[in-house]
Amino acid sequence: MIIEGLAFYLFATIAVVSGAMVISARNPVHSVLFLILAFFNSAALFVLMGAEFLAFILVIVYVGAVAVLFLFVVMMLDFDFVELREGFLRYLPFGALIGLILLVELLLVIGAWLVAPGAPTLAVAPVPPVDSGITNTEALGRLLYTDYALAFQLAGLILLVAMIGAIVLTLRRRPVRRQDIGDQVNRRPEEVLVVRKVDRGEGV
Repeated sequence: MIIEGLAFYLFATIAVVSGAMVISARNPVHSVLFLILAFFNSAALFVLMGAEFLAFILVIVYVGAVAVLFLFVVMMLDFDFVELREGFLRYLPFGALIGLILLVELLLVIGAWLVAPGAPTLAVAPVPPVDSGITNTEALGRLLYTDYALAFQLAGLILLVAMIGAIVLTLRRRPVRRQDIGDQVNRRPEEVLVVRKVDRGEGV
């Protein structure tokens, strides 16, 4: 128990520090790297909780796809971060309002969870007993595709929209000059040739 407790505090501390560095790092590439570090430590916390399937999904999907997608988008798009920081104070009141609303929602959720009489039972309900023969992956699949099927599909749709948006943002159309053989054959000499009389000793 002592080793598990030490591992929990270690991974949780690194995850919290990495999350803080994601929003405080000046370089966006460093922010994405800290985000990947936070994902890895969150996956380690899932392993400590016995949810190894969620840990694998977090590493494979989020680190292997979403975080790398963010990294490539940041590196390929030529953002002017100096100009973005100049407009920070202009959007600060609106951002503070959004942050306050999210904080109130989190406090309401945490308060409702703490005062709920059946909270201890709900906390261990998704974890199947060891002697039941049901694996963690099977129990999670039953829960996702029955009670939360709509939310699961909406999450996949949001990720699809994010992927399409990243492709559209990085797509640059360059005009291509195409050769038209018919126009080249049919053009007349006076359209492309200019005869000028140049006196001796003078340029054109």
